[in-house]
Amino acid sequence: MWVLFAFGSAFFAGVTSILAKCGIRRTDSNVATAIRTVVVLVMGWVMVVVVGSYSGIREISAGTLTFLVLSGLATGASWLCYFRALQLGDVNKVVPIDKSSIILTILLAFLFLREPISVSKAVGLVAIGAGTYLMIQRKSGAPRGKEEGKALVYAACSAVFASLTSILGKVGISGVESNLGTAIRNGVVLVMAWVVVLVTGKLREVAKVPRGELGFICLSGLATGASWLCYYRALQEGPASVVVPIDKLSILVTIAFSAVVFHERLTVKAGAGLGLITAGTLVMLI
Repeated sequence: MWVLFAFGSAFFAGVTSILAKCGIRRTDSNVATAIRTVVVLVMGWVMVVVVGSYSGIREISAGTLTFLVLSGLATGASWLCYFRALQLGDVNKVVPIDKSSIILTILLAFLFLREPISVSKAVGLVAIGAGTYLMIQRKSGAPRGKEEGKALVYAACSAVFASLTSILGKVGISGVESNLGTAIRNGVVLVMAWVVVLVTGKLREVAKVPRGELGFICLSGLATGASWLCYYRALQEGPASVVVPIDKLSILVTIAFSAVVFHERLTVKAGAGLGLITAGTLVMLI
């Protein structure tokens, strides 16, 4: 059953990127992140009430709560970097870098969770790394713009924090009902996101968000909530080294929608890179 939840997480994560990109054309990325986090938080706690797991709050140990908070901080940092990257660059360049977090996640799972790295996983990691490199290459003779360079840096930071999120989240939800654990960490993300909005002086911009973009931001929050609920349920029942690769297949959903919505087309080299990333991910599931 956890495999189905992992694939569900991948689908909703793929949709999230497209909806978010539509919602940050004129809206500041930090403001958008803060708004969508409200939606994610509400959705998470609604699920807690529905499944009746709120009573488990009293049973959460200090150690588990610490890891949930750390996971929430890592998630918040990842989201802030990711949506800033999406605002500055093309989806087809940002998403591959963000999804490359799987490489660091597997290594961290090996070091801290003692999850072994098989030959197939090692081959998969190499393929994903090579595929990511191909996808972010510029067209022949085309200079890399300043904004694009910043987008790639933010995407790389997002990948690092995303890998930390997976490891900390895996430890934090041991012994805790997955919906409750997700809701708690989303509360941390909410606080972090709004603190960033306040510190950067962007609070007044919340009221100026265009209605159309606000709708996309909220839909992005719903998709994110669905993705994380599925993701943490899968992490609770399955190994992180398998759940994470499945979740990263969301890149296929994102690339497909970006071609339809934003008319972003892959070059031959980028297409080969996408093929390597997909093949490498599938090999890791063997």
